[in-house]
Amino acid sequence: MTEFHGVKATEVFEPKKAVQQSNTLPVYFGTAPINLADNPAAAVNSVVLVANFDDFKRKLGYSDNWKSYTLCEAAYAHFVDSEQGPVAFVNVLDTTDVEVTAPAAAVIADGMHTINKKGVLKDSVTVADSTKTYALGKDFALTFNDAGELVISIVSGGTIPVGTSSLQVGYKTLKPSVVNAARIIGGSDSQSGTRTGMELIEDVFSETSFVPDLILAPGHSDNPVVAAVMVAKAQSINGLFEAHAITDLDASQKYIDVVQWKEENGYTSHLQTNTYPMATYKGRVYHMSTLVATAMVATDQRNEGFPFQTPSNQPIVADGLVYADGTPVRIPFDQANVLNENGIVTAVRWTGEFKAWGNRTGAYPEYKDAQRTFIPVRRMMSHIKNQLVLRHWQRVDNPLNLRLIESIADDSNVWLNGLVGSGYLLGGRVEFRESDNPTDQLGNGKMVYRIFITPPSVAQAIEFIFAYDTSYLAALTAA
Repeated sequence: MTEFHGVKATEVFEPKKAVQQSNTLPVYFGTAPINLADNPAAAVNSVVLVANFDDFKRKLGYSDNWKSYTLCEAAYAHFVDSEQGPVAFVNVLDTTDVEVTAPAAAVIADGMHTINKKGVLKDSVTVADSTKTYALGKDFALTFNDAGELVISIVSGGTIPVGTSSLQVGYKTLKPSVVNAARIIGGSDSQSGTRTGMELIEDVFSETSFVPDLILAPGHSDNPVVAAVMVAKAQSINGLFEAHAITDLDASQKYIDVVQWKEENGYTSHLQTNTYPMATYKGRVYHMSTLVATAMVATDQRNEGFPFQTPSNQPIVADGLVYADGTPVRIPFDQANVLNENGIVTAVRWTGEFKAWGNRTGAYPEYKDAQRTFIPVRRMMSHIKNQLVLRHWQRVDNPLNLRLIESIADDSNVWLNGLVGSGYLLGGRVEFRESDNPTDQLGNGKMVYRIFITPPSVAQAIEFIFAYDTSYLAALTAA
């Protein structure tokens, strides 16, 4: 080695790692009791990433009234029943969606009054008497009790006279019944660019750095227009990513009629898992889409985030099946298979527990190929697409030279080979073909690669063929 004489400086950079996402992110659209949230205004038409149940309560509030506040069902299923996270939520119920209660006499007992209504907005409460209107914080305090009811407490040292037994109390309460399909679908303001409802799927990645994998709207996705928009959004998010819609079919339909309902209402996409009917657990009623989503997330978690395994035959949190009106329903096993063969996922009771049952996307039976009809194969196709975008985004705007071309192909092939070795793919390769990349195209900075992958299909049918073998009778006389 040549002897060094003088002064020098050396700089070492840590190689930049490719971005990967190892969790499955469901995104739910619906309503939440935002009056109970720490900041109600911040919870309206915004992407809220939630880590656990307490986090959900702080950011969006919580109520056991799942019919009015649909996001609470999803929060309970993921965070309490299944201990999963994170999950993204979009609440479309606004603080302006209210019912006004005019000031009226309220009895004050022991310096307190409880408003016996749910959904009261704190900043809407007025407290007054015949002489003046009192100030929040100075004269009275507001807190929610465990039932979600607002309690007015007179502040000691304030200007409300000691011994006051009655005050005029007015307030506004949330009115979730005003939220309809149009509100869930939402839109985008052409002037401000402000998004609402499902248009906010476009903000998930920029706001959370997570690619949205599953799109759900329990309580609303049995509306064909809502379901169609969910599928449309799943096809292209930010012009880069692909997701999967989990939709509910109309649970008021009898199981012998729901197949026809599915076809007539267009629940037929390959980017769609249709679920039916509803389920109960310990007195609570769940949409099947929520339970199938929790099964998907749990199954993906066991496989390092790769959705290569079907949610079918995986346990769900249920102790019964019901129609929309709460009537119990027992779907015979053969009829459950009829639903499956028409692109509908249901649930069956097997050895004492309920399990999700069905492997086909909404595209079945119109299409038969595994790529469009097996749920895990379809989800793996989308997953690989999304991961390749994440892995190679850092290479955008690099010099287009041979080194770049080869590095993208080599890196991708090494990654796919690793997935094959882990059993997540049966095979996969990346090719850079001359025919796909004419010189004028390369001169304009566009590169095209061919991706070939084969996710494993589902062992949907296992058959044993029996025969009576007379040769074993020889054992009777062998002695």
